[in-house]
Amino acid sequence: MSVPIKIQWIDEADRAVALPAYETAQAAGADLRANLPEAVRDAGIVIAAGARALIPTGVKMEIPAGFEVQIRPRSGLALKHGITLANAPGTIDADYRGPVGVIMINLGAEPFTVAHGDRIAQMVVAPVVQATFDVVDDLSATERGDGGFGSTGRR
Repeated sequence: MSVPIKIQWIDEADRAVALPAYETAQAAGADLRANLPEAVRDAGIVIAAGARALIPTGVKMEIPAGFEVQIRPRSGLALKHGITLANAPGTIDADYRGPVGVIMINLGAEPFTVAHGDRIAQMVVAPVVQATFDVVDDLSATERGDGGFGSTGRR
């Protein structure tokens, strides 16, 4: 199934940076790339250990009603450098039309430099189901009941 996502460059974007793209035929996520402001393109953006930064992608998008785009970390950055996303997964709603940015966080021990054009995250298009919320006096009983974190055992 293919869902049409309209992409628009922001004015200051470097149009030589690749647009979101699937790297393999069976990939669930399309890679997003850093599209840095001209003033920092050569140096990149350094994220200190324990710090976070909003990394621009240079694009806006129009997502069809009934869908969202989830922004997820790249596993290689997480494993090799401790780089992940502060709000993983991030959600881009169908009615948002502003610039897409990725909130990266460095959980590693060393500073990490995001270079212009780096693949920084992946975006997954997903259907959205909205709920209705009904206030009731009682909820149905289950075997687990109100057992919370860790209540089903360690293994």
